[in-house]
Amino acid sequence: MRHRRIDRLMTRDVVSVRGDTPFKELVRMLSRHRVTAVPVVDGKNQVIGVVSEGDLLRKTADQAAGPGEMPAVPGLEAWERAKAEGTRAEELMSAPAVCARPDWTVVEAARLMEVQGVKRLVVVDDEDRLIGIVSRRDLLGTFLREDDDIRREISEDVLAGTLGLDPAGITVEVRDGRVELGGEVPYRGMLPAIERMCATVDGVVSVSVTRLTYEKDDVSPGGGRS
Repeated sequence: MRHRRIDRLMTRDVVSVRGDTPFKELVRMLSRHRVTAVPVVDGKNQVIGVVSEGDLLRKTADQAAGPGEMPAVPGLEAWERAKAEGTRAEELMSAPAVCARPDWTVVEAARLMEVQGVKRLVVVDDEDRLIGIVSRRDLLGTFLREDDDIRREISEDVLAGTLGLDPAGITVEVRDGRVELGGEVPYRGMLPAIERMCATVDGVVSVSVTRLTYEKDDVSPGGGRS
């Protein structure tokens, strides 16, 4: 059982800019290419930061409503105000960029996005050179897997390969990513593990083991295995 790697999901044809790219050119690039952020690279194509719509909008938010008036957002931190006053990519960008490696799984990428609170990850090689970008939308694409592919992975990789069960004795039905298992397993204590492992398969929305029966009840009254 293997999660798909992000190098199969990422966008390889990435629009990037140099650190000296001026503000208005950044705005034009985002609009022209219909993207919400661009990596900033140096002369070796190594990623040094990311400029997003949010970084650019900070300048608008900090502009005064009129001569002599307070900025629209007076509570900005010093570093935020410095960025708002920037005119080039290297002054406006968020750095360091939140990066991932191409061999990461969708799970690893999703966890990093959640922890860092970002919508995309820049994908770099071992020398931090830009090779792609993966977004939340790309990761959500795992839920577009065909039901037959999910059923096959559960039967062959999870049940037979990992748990050593005879897949012929267990039915696996998948409809729109919802998995329902039926049949019989040797022990009752295996049910939580089966449910948990099936739920980790890419594209699975939910798992039901209510139709699974067992030959031996090895679970003690307290809930542990006897």
